[in-house]
Amino acid sequence: MNPTCPSEQVASIIATHQDRPGALLPILHAIQDAMGFIPPDSINEIAGALNLSRAEVHGVITFYHYFQTTPPARHQIQICCAEACQSMGSERLMQHAEAAASGSTNYAVHPVYCLGLCATSPAMMIDDQLHARVTPDKFDRLINKIGSES
Repeated sequence: MNPTCPSEQVASIIATHQDRPGALLPILHAIQDAMGFIPPDSINEIAGALNLSRAEVHGVITFYHYFQTTPPARHQIQICCAEACQSMGSERLMQHAEAAASGSTNYAVHPVYCLGLCATSPAMMIDDQLHARVTPDKFDRLINKIGSES
């Protein structure tokens, strides 16, 4: 099963899960996992299949941080905001990164709490690669590097 049309993919996921008790969350997770986000136009289809209102489906989507209603950026950047990293400047790094990412569809910046590099803070992860002792200048070099690879 590999539907090429997003609406066919959503319909297939709904059909697979709709008879399960509490089907909404498994459906939303499956759509998010398959497509990287939950297309806003799929809310009506999900609501209809589960006999829920659009507001109920939308409320669940917006309640959980995991669910996104827009396509994800090409690269995901996570900056540690836990205490060790804060003490070494992660707040300034986060501000710098958010300003740099503003309007970009190439990467998105997310705060996280502990990447396990406390001794070499502030820490950051680009996609699945960890980086330690990240300064705003180092951030810019790393972003320029992923930009040239894309």
